[in-house]
Amino acid sequence: MSRYWSDLINKLTPYVPGEQPQLEKLVKLNTNESPYPPSPRVMEAILAVDANTLRLYPDPESVALRKSIADTNGLQLEQVFVGNGSDEVIALAFTALLKHKLPIYFPDISYSFYPVWSELSGVAHRTIPLTPDFSVDPDSYPSDNGGIIVPNPNAPTGILMSLSTIRILLEKSAGSVVVIDEAYIDFGGESAVSLIDQFDNLLVVQTLSKSRSLAGLRVGFAMGNAELIEALGRVKNSFNSYPLDVIAQRAALAALEDEDYFRDSCQRVVNGRESLVVELTALGFKVLPSGANFIFATHSTASAKTLFDQLREQGIVVRYFNKPRIDNFLRISIGTEADNSALVQALRELLES
Repeated sequence: MSRYWSDLINKLTPYVPGEQPQLEKLVKLNTNESPYPPSPRVMEAILAVDANTLRLYPDPESVALRKSIADTNGLQLEQVFVGNGSDEVIALAFTALLKHKLPIYFPDISYSFYPVWSELSGVAHRTIPLTPDFSVDPDSYPSDNGGIIVPNPNAPTGILMSLSTIRILLEKSAGSVVVIDEAYIDFGGESAVSLIDQFDNLLVVQTLSKSRSLAGLRVGFAMGNAELIEALGRVKNSFNSYPLDVIAQRAALAALEDEDYFRDSCQRVVNGRESLVVELTALGFKVLPSGANFIFATHSTASAKTLFDQLREQGIVVRYFNKPRIDNFLRISIGTEADNSALVQALRELLES
């Protein structure tokens, strides 16, 4: 704490991002990055940027990129907003769409940035417990609310919501916005984008960090009716009119254009996930059903924290959350075949020792 800090900052508990360790021979399975590089077209687009272009400001409205996203999802240009990663897009939504007199609601086990954004934006919030099997019960969400935000698939559990569940949330919250955070939707889920034209209170947020392998470039976007998108733009242009640089816009556009590479990369991750589930189950783990590029697993006898520490000593980094209900689980990102094999072999040796 400091006497120079504002009252807000003195009270704020910041989000803690996944560790980016500087270890030799690292097997990094802790932050849900893609184990595969982006489409070759991405580097072609980056290398094709004329140096003289960089002295100019980028397109503040990212029109070409937004049009590509709109075309891909059957939407209009004015139904798409882009920002510096989905984190920025959601942060803007807290100010633009979720700041009302009534509290907003999100699951008790969910993306841990949500309470941080609530505090930073002055948004009252409440959590709704997941069911014993870690699924979302839409009937437990009050209809009288300032908004709802839910990841689908959920993080860190990886469990998917059906479109019928999302529809119930939207119908119950007719007077407020429902944000569906789809950071991992491309690994087996059905996007809520198909509901946008039926519900003017739906905002769907996605990212190119995971399935398009662009975590290092920070490109996220939101889709919804034009009124919601305009609200995001008004906040963006009151804060930072140029959230995406020239390189990010062109690289993102190239990634979106290579649909075959995208589909193949996602399928490789899904195949790796299913194989890893089988192998961990054979080692005595219970693995929650996942629609993401990670799994959430607990062992029948071994402590998750102990396994986390022991794996790290061997240069294998996974994610551990010391939080109620999930403090005996490990979240494990899906890696390459070699990464996954190294993890399984290390766990086998640790459990047998």
